[in-house]
Amino acid sequence: MSGAPTGGILARLKPDWYIILIVGMVALASVLPARGAAAPAFGLATKIAIGLVFFLHGAKLSREAVIKGVTHWRLHLLVLASTFVLFPILCLGLAALPAWITPVALAPGIVFLGCLPSTIQSSIGFTAIARGNVAGTVASATASNLLGIALTPLLGALLMNGQRGGISLHSAESIVVQLLIPFVAGQVLRRWIGGWVAKQSKLLSYVDRGSILLVVYSAFSEAVVGGIWSRVSALDLFRLLAICAVLLGLVLLATVTAARLLGFNKEDEITIVFCGSKKSLASGVPMAGVLFPGAALGPILLPIMLFHQIQLMACAVIAQNYARRGETATDTTAQTV
Repeated sequence: MSGAPTGGILARLKPDWYIILIVGMVALASVLPARGAAAPAFGLATKIAIGLVFFLHGAKLSREAVIKGVTHWRLHLLVLASTFVLFPILCLGLAALPAWITPVALAPGIVFLGCLPSTIQSSIGFTAIARGNVAGTVASATASNLLGIALTPLLGALLMNGQRGGISLHSAESIVVQLLIPFVAGQVLRRWIGGWVAKQSKLLSYVDRGSILLVVYSAFSEAVVGGIWSRVSALDLFRLLAICAVLLGLVLLATVTAARLLGFNKEDEITIVFCGSKKSLASGVPMAGVLFPGAALGPILLPIMLFHQIQLMACAVIAQNYARRGETATDTTAQTV
């Protein structure tokens, strides 16, 4: 009898190696970033991994699940409301705080962060790990990025009183080529490989988690090579980290609360939490490069880069907790039977 509580405590104290690996990627990128000829190689590897994730999920998901995910309009509206309404309001409030709380030079970057679309790849990866509605996540995150091509510059111009700028079609093309085409290819080939993919749950998990680790390393490598540690003081960095953590905490609380109050099931709740609480570094950096002059670009990008790292680490913990809860329920049912 006494061994059970002890075992439970030891299980809780057991280190989470996935979180350690994510932190390790940040540390590795800080001391040994991918630069020169290595940077394009890691960038290509990341794109291949992301494409593979979408191909495998396309092959795994049934046509009925995909249609259900695309037509789940209540879920998509809540995710978009969090991304393009709640986030900008919160970021405006945080940017307006006194200068001793929010560094003046970084306030515009915080506002621009609130205007960005959600991530796609990491949302898919964490939703899959947490056993959520993957089809709904694909639809919501993709819609967020496609709408963001128009909404992000408009919101940025409106909220920042900045210069209006055009967005090239490159971002839209990247979404189609790197994400939608592999997913559709997986759907087309599902008839022949769907059964095999469905049995390879461990393989899918390794691909999901491995792609996220690649994204963390590649993204932080770019930040380090770009001189992230020389642009702000240690105090400014600490304050910005605190602001990003508070912002993420508020959005996570809001998305969980809204999902439960509106009666969404656990799988949909997971999608709402992961899609509605993220901001895309991959979309944000090229958009900022078009919308802002070179001299102003650094302070604009810093909040995006830091928030991106915080959201990955926090959501990794949350995804693991969701997954463990499902495993616990399964174990309990098996013991009862």
